Amino acid sequence: MQELEVLRIPGVIIRKGHRFTDHRGWLMECFRSDEITKKLLPEMSYVSVTLPGVARGPHEHLNQTDYFCFIGTSTFKVYLWDNRKNSATYREKMIVMADEGNQLIIIVPPGVVHAYENIGNKDGMIINFPNKLYAGVEKKEKIDEVRHENDSNSFFKVESQRS
Repeated sequence: MQELEVLRIPGVIIRKGHRFTDHRGWLMECFRSDEITKKLLPEMSYVSVTLPGVARGPHEHLNQTDYFCFIGTSTFKVYLWDNRKNSATYREKMIVMADEGNQLIIIVPPGVVHAYENIGNKDGMIINFPNKLYAGVEKKEKIDEVRHENDSNSFFKVESQRS
């Protein structure tokens, strides 16, 4: 799978999702073990639906890499901020659009704050294949998540399309 050319935050990988369509419908490969490193292989997966006008995040992980597949059931505005103090792009922000004509796979490493908003008119579906278990084995560990969305003074803000 070819990475898109415009990458500004080191470690963030954005790939075009390829939709294969025929008379039965369509399919999109989300990941192949021969196209990602072993450290990115999923430990779990989940599907989420985000309603129109709703944003999720911004938040970040200290150890987990998220492997998002925006499969194109609505239009998403995806926000990424580099929050790694030793990075050359510290506090730099990227905004990427994903929709039915532009399915994306976005791999977000630890320390990169991320959020997405469904700016379309339909429920939006996303699949995530993180490389760590949520709350660890048997959900007995501290959750690896730093939430910024509840802090009104946060540097990381989603400029809602539907405010």
